[in-house]
Amino acid sequence: MANLRLLVKRRKAIRNIRKITKTMELIATARFKKALDRAMEADAYTRKIAELAADLTQSAGEVSHPLLQLRPQVKKTLVLVLTANRGLCGGYNGGVLRAAMGRIRELNAANSPFDLEVSGKRGGQFFKFQKIPIAAAYTTFEDKPQFDEVDTLAQKFIDLYTSGQVDQVIVVYQKFYGIAKQSPVVETLLPLSSVAVETTSKKVTAEAAPAGPKVNYEFFPDAAGILGELVPVAFKVRLFKCFLDAAVGEQIARRVAMKAATENAGDLIKEVSRLYNRTRQANITKEISELIAGSEALK
Repeated sequence: MANLRLLVKRRKAIRNIRKITKTMELIATARFKKALDRAMEADAYTRKIAELAADLTQSAGEVSHPLLQLRPQVKKTLVLVLTANRGLCGGYNGGVLRAAMGRIRELNAANSPFDLEVSGKRGGQFFKFQKIPIAAAYTTFEDKPQFDEVDTLAQKFIDLYTSGQVDQVIVVYQKFYGIAKQSPVVETLLPLSSVAVETTSKKVTAEAAPAGPKVNYEFFPDAAGILGELVPVAFKVRLFKCFLDAAVGEQIARRVAMKAATENAGDLIKEVSRLYNRTRQANITKEISELIAGSEALK
């Protein structure tokens, strides 16, 4: 027979936990809305500046930029993994880390050297447990990443790539496709091969659409100077968009996890209350039976 006092304490503890998870769910919902607005605003800007960089690259003729040039041989890769500083967000960190480990295994199998950089305490703890060396760790990026902080990091990557210290920059993060869909992805940000992909898709769209006037660009002072300013900005904006997507994915995962925890706590409270009532009723029935037996014995 269960102890009534223990059942009361257990139900009280579960109710307190439910209050905490409900509060965390509300906080995650509010943060998700703000992070979603920032990501949606940055999405249009990122897409437009990538289209502009692609158009100017085509119109520039023989002029190119170091960030657009493919290396014939990748001697060293820089891998940046974006995780959260905290847990309680379901499988968010686990999905990103599994994707990162998959790429790291591929690099190890190919005997390709790489430097690992991690954003978020959870990722740092994981790779430390896996005994994988970390070149740099960042813990200042929360649910509101600032462009100034990402700009400093992006400039570091640009300097490493242009100086030849790394030949490829890969980012592993949770990409935001929509409220109902987010998934961990491994994207190559340097070289900016995505510019060519977007250009190709634009060509197909243009061929399918009615013919329109072709845009001719005039470069002043020169094409090299304009590309030298525009291409690094395109890379920085893309990296910033990765951080924004990661922030949105984290808040969505935390909101879902806390909602599920709140609902489970409610179900558990009902179960404990049902057990408490049954135990209490059994005790009352037992006491009544003992009273009746006692009264019968006195007759």
